[in-house]
Amino acid sequence: MTRKDDDAQSIRSATSADLPLIAALIRELAEYEKLAHEVRFDEAVLAQKLFGPRPFAEVLIGELEGAAQGFALFFHNFSTFEGKPGIYLEDLFVRPAARGSGLGTALLRRLALIAQERDCARLEWSVLDWNAPAIDFYRALGARPMDEWTVMRVDGEALRQLAISAS
Repeated sequence: MTRKDDDAQSIRSATSADLPLIAALIRELAEYEKLAHEVRFDEAVLAQKLFGPRPFAEVLIGELEGAAQGFALFFHNFSTFEGKPGIYLEDLFVRPAARGSGLGTALLRRLALIAQERDCARLEWSVLDWNAPAIDFYRALGARPMDEWTVMRVDGEALRQLAISAS
């Protein structure tokens, strides 16, 4: 579905043909976040996980005057307290030259619309604590920090060890 948010910008759902673009945008985001060393995906696996028979996430592409300038990658989570699904925004990125154009706001508005259409209780995401411009941007849109929560992660060898202990 493509929908014009104004004359110069549009938001559309990504297709498998967008995989090279999505990979490039992920790498650009990682550079911006000073996390390029963390990018390890294989494009064939990414294609399978995004566009295969059981997609694990969805991607919106933000365009300005027909040129892709940003993306939002998201998936569903579930709130047991609400008894409803939610949307978790894994990544939101707008290329530096397009910042201030309203494209980031348009991507978030589209996600909010999707959340409402799918009867989701909430839209949430994480932001690096040093990224003051992003935090200010999100607050201006009505987002509030969840300071009482700490993100926890098990990955790599710790994940393998935890899984081994289950068998």
